[in-house]
Amino acid sequence: MKEFTFLISGEPVPQGRPRFVSRGKFVQTYDPKKSKDYKKLVKQQVKAQFHDELLSGALNVELKVYRPIQKSITKKERELRLSGAHRPTIKGDIDNYFKAVTDACTGLVWVDDAQIVSTRSEKYYSDCPHVVLTVRELEGDLVD
Repeated sequence: MKEFTFLISGEPVPQGRPRFVSRGKFVQTYDPKKSKDYKKLVKQQVKAQFHDELLSGALNVELKVYRPIQKSITKKERELRLSGAHRPTIKGDIDNYFKAVTDACTGLVWVDDAQIVSTRSEKYYSDCPHVVLTVRELEGDLVD
């Protein structure tokens, strides 16, 4: 079983809602700039850390999101957040962080994000915002 862990430095950005623009008779969708820029950052950092072939089997993906701590809190609250006793319950939604990171890794680490069959995602606070992505290829192949 193959396992890879990636450290993605920088403040995590959740996947934003798609934007729509009318082009004559057609409607085009696109990523908001902040989401698009973050996916580009994730791709650059993962590409620098991953030098293997694309994973093609069933995958387990774990994501740990470390958000920045707000400036206007007490020292006690700051300590509670750094220790993990108090966790982020504010926006962004954990599934949107997951979507932003996994979308960026499609075609870079794995063939298709449909290969992800199990997940675990967590949010924490940190003085150094980042994301830790762990990918495990499960035994056996994809089952249709």
